[in-house]
Amino acid sequence: TGQVIAVLGGAIGGILLFVLIGITAYLLWKKLCLFSSYEELTSPATTTPAKALLQNQSSSETQPKDTSRSRSVPFIIPPTLHGRDWINLMNEEQVQQDSDLYVIPQSGPRSSFHSLAGAYVVGTINPELYKFPEDQSETDFPEGSIGRLWFSVEYEQESERLLVSLIKVRKLQPPADSCSPFVKVYLLPDERRYLQSKTKRKTLNPQFDENFVFQVSSKMLFQSTLKFLVYHVDKQKKHHLLGQVIFPLKNETLTDDSKVVIWRDLEKDNLEPPSEYGDIQFSLSYNDYLGRLTVVVLRAKGLKLQDESHTASVYVKVSLMNHNKFIKSKKTAAVLGSLNPVYNETFSFKADQTELDTASLSLSVFQNIEGDKTQLLGRVVVGPFMYTRGKELEHWNEMISKPKELVKRWHALCHST
Repeated sequence: TGQVIAVLGGAIGGILLFVLIGITAYLLWKKLCLFSSYEELTSPATTTPAKALLQNQSSSETQPKDTSRSRSVPFIIPPTLHGRDWINLMNEEQVQQDSDLYVIPQSGPRSSFHSLAGAYVVGTINPELYKFPEDQSETDFPEGSIGRLWFSVEYEQESERLLVSLIKVRKLQPPADSCSPFVKVYLLPDERRYLQSKTKRKTLNPQFDENFVFQVSSKMLFQSTLKFLVYHVDKQKKHHLLGQVIFPLKNETLTDDSKVVIWRDLEKDNLEPPSEYGDIQFSLSYNDYLGRLTVVVLRAKGLKLQDESHTASVYVKVSLMNHNKFIKSKKTAAVLGSLNPVYNETFSFKADQTELDTASLSLSVFQNIEGDKTQLLGRVVVGPFMYTRGKELEHWNEMISKPKELVKRWHALCHST
C-alpha cells in the first residue's frame, strides 16, 4: 500500500507540474503576440530636441523682446514615449530623428518645462488663436454718444411674469463733473408705476446687476414696451434725465430657458418737453433705384387724449399726396391707453423720383372714442418747399440727399385740418 500511495503522489505531482508549465508557456506566448502586434514605423518625422529649445529660449532672453508677437507654447512628447519613431501623417515629410532626446536641467529658475526631463518638442501652439474675440459693444461707441445700457428680458409663461435684469450702463455724459446715476424701469402703456434701481455714487460706468419683475398676461405682453430712464442725482438731490431706452416687446421672442444680453444706446431726442398737441417720431427713406418711399412710424409722446381710460386706443394714419391729391394711405395698429404710444411699423409707397418735387406725406394721429368714432389728435406734413417749411422741409431734403438711408426725426403735431 505504501508503494501505491507513493506512485499516486508522484503522478499527481507530475500532473500539477505539467499544468503549471503549460500556464506559464501560454502567458509567455500571449505576451509575445502582444508585442509583435505593434508595427514599426519606417519613416521618422522631424523632432526638435527640448535641449535645443531651452538654449534658444535662454539666448532669446538676452535679446530685446518683440512685444508685437506672442510667445508660442511648446507642444511636448512625454519621456514615456521615447524610443518610438513618428511620422507626420498629414504631409508625409520624412526627416532623420535627432538622437539627442534628453534634457539636462539648466541652473536658474525652475519651470514646468524643466521638470519634463527627456521630453522633446514636436510643435508649438499659438495662444493668440484661442483668445475670445473682444466685445465690440464695450468699445465701439458712436460719435456723440450719451451712454449705453445693457439688460436682459425673460418671460415665464406659467406664472405670467416678465423678468427684467438691469446689468450696467457705460460712458454716461452728466451735466456736472461727478455723476450718481440710477434707472427707472417702466412697462408701457402703464406710465403710473415703475421700478427703480439703487443709486450708484460717483461713477460714469455704473454696474447694477439688479432684477425686476412685472406681472403681465401673455396676451398683453406683445402690446407692451419697456422703457428705461437713466437719471443723475446732484448734490441738491435734484434728478436730471441723462437718456432713455425704448424697447418694444411685440417683435421679440421671450422664453424662460435662455437669457440673452441686449444693449441699446441711450437716446436724447425725447428729452425735450412735448409740444402743445404732442410730438411724433418717424424715419424717412427713399430708394431711387426702386422708386420706393419708406416711412417708419416709431412713437409719439405727450398726446392730449380725449378719453384717458385704458380702453382708449390711438393709431397713426400715413397718407401719400401728390399735388394735394390723395394717392394712398396706410395705418398702424392701435395702441391702448397710452399718452406715449410706441409703434415701430414700416410702410412703403411707390413714388417716382420725378414726383418728389410735388409729393408730400401726411401723418395723422387718431383716437378711437366709441365704436367707429375717431378723434383727430394732431397731424404733421413733410414734403418739398411747395408744402412745408422748417424741420419738416429739412427732414424731406435730408431724405433725398441720403438715398437708401433711414433719416429719423421728431416733429410737433398741429391741430389744423
